[in-house]
Amino acid sequence: MTRIIEGLIGIHDILPGKTGQWHFIESTARKVFESFGYSEIRTPIIERTELFARSIGESTDIVEKEMYTFTDKGGRSCTLRPEATAGIVRAILEHHLDSSEHTSRLYCFGPMFRYERPSKERYRQFYQIDVECFGNPGPAVDAEIIFMAMHFFKELEIRNCSPHINSLGCPECRTAFRESLSKYMSGVRERLCPDCRRRLETNPLRFFDCKNCTDLTRQAPLISEFLCAHCKEHFEGVRKYLEMLQIPYVVNPRIVRGLDYYTRTIFEIVSERLGTQKAILGGGRYDGLVAQLGGKDIPGIGFAIGTERLSYMIERPEERFESKPRIFVASLGDEAGKLGFKLANDLRTRGIQAVVNYNRASLKSQMRRAHKMDARYVLILGDNEIRSGEVVLRDMQRQSEEKIPLKGILDAVIMQCRS
Repeated sequence: MTRIIEGLIGIHDILPGKTGQWHFIESTARKVFESFGYSEIRTPIIERTELFARSIGESTDIVEKEMYTFTDKGGRSCTLRPEATAGIVRAILEHHLDSSEHTSRLYCFGPMFRYERPSKERYRQFYQIDVECFGNPGPAVDAEIIFMAMHFFKELEIRNCSPHINSLGCPECRTAFRESLSKYMSGVRERLCPDCRRRLETNPLRFFDCKNCTDLTRQAPLISEFLCAHCKEHFEGVRKYLEMLQIPYVVNPRIVRGLDYYTRTIFEIVSERLGTQKAILGGGRYDGLVAQLGGKDIPGIGFAIGTERLSYMIERPEERFESKPRIFVASLGDEAGKLGFKLANDLRTRGIQAVVNYNRASLKSQMRRAHKMDARYVLILGDNEIRSGEVVLRDMQRQSEEKIPLKGILDAVIMQCRS
């Protein structure tokens, strides 16, 4: 027997039922985001490696350890995208969408890739919903994008989640903070985990992300102690706008982001349902990123949501999202089979989801199949029915049936299926 070739470790299939749930998530996202003026963009999953090294930061864990990077046949270093923001900025600059006269609001869906240890709901190929807003430096946009995310969760009927916010300040604020944090970490170096000892030299802010050094982070200095007057004013503005929108929030001074490009407002939306991995969503402001990648000095803010994690939060059972035929066409006999084939395809072209029997199965077997597929109606065609000029339409939900004249059957069935 030929051996079955299995998928790679950390790469997963999204099966029927689950895909229906994902369609619900994505269609809800489109409806909500577009009501706030956002448009969809689709960018490639492969980019030049330097794009992520310049934007994310060469000293981040993502660039150092977690990227899928390879050299192509032309000798170019290429990377499967680990996140969406850098690619979207690249597309904006390449296609001259960076007009200072308007705010660009974009969203996208798609796979991302990170070569990290797989675990429950954490994959090497994973999917994200990404939202980016460019062109406005004020705190109102920060509050608005958090409000939009909360409204999205409300539309998905995800409850008991709340935004946690913090400010990373500007580069000037962070310089003094970084020095203070490095000094503190050096004092407890022997108690740090191996990753945090490395971060001490490369990216001390990632110290707050470490699950192994939680006790040590509780005593560490906080960025809020080092904010300049402008950054304090901006953060207070975000809080006031959130209160104006009646969004309860938590100021969490220990939130950081793992990418170098973040400035000022950062936020997560968290849920107790996720245990230690509480964040459903993470985002923040990145005012210097567009200029860093060669564009104008355009401010930006955005967030990303892991679709797998979001799917876990949906409380409706997956069966609710499965694709179900509206009508099953059961046929008995050669002539009935030909008519059923024609009727099913005519129904499909009129927008009615129809399944037709191709096998020489008994009526009982076909009815059993229709029930298993949860079809609402079964159209029963037999050679006797064709000769009599009437066919039977059975309502599986009401357990009732009626006879329909063969003449004009297509319109009659469509009317019934849409009622």
